[in-house]
Amino acid sequence: MPKNKGKGGKNRRRGKNENESEKRELVFKEDGQEYAQVIKMLGNGRLEAMCFDGVKRLCHIRGKLRKKVW
Repeated sequence: MPKNKGKGGKNRRRGKNENESEKRELVFKEDGQEYAQVIKMLGNGRLEAMCFDGVKRLCHIRGKLRKKVW
């Protein structure tokens, strides 16, 4: 019978899932900007958000932030 010289299947290739939380600097709103909470993602870079002034708005994500994952 041959000796078992393998190192395990696909599991060893996956690596460890280490998620270290990075501290980010808080960016404050400027004139013409508003804070909002996302209600629904609509696709194509658009979303429905409830602003802190009580108005529901259709928003879009700018290109620089589009592929970011939080």
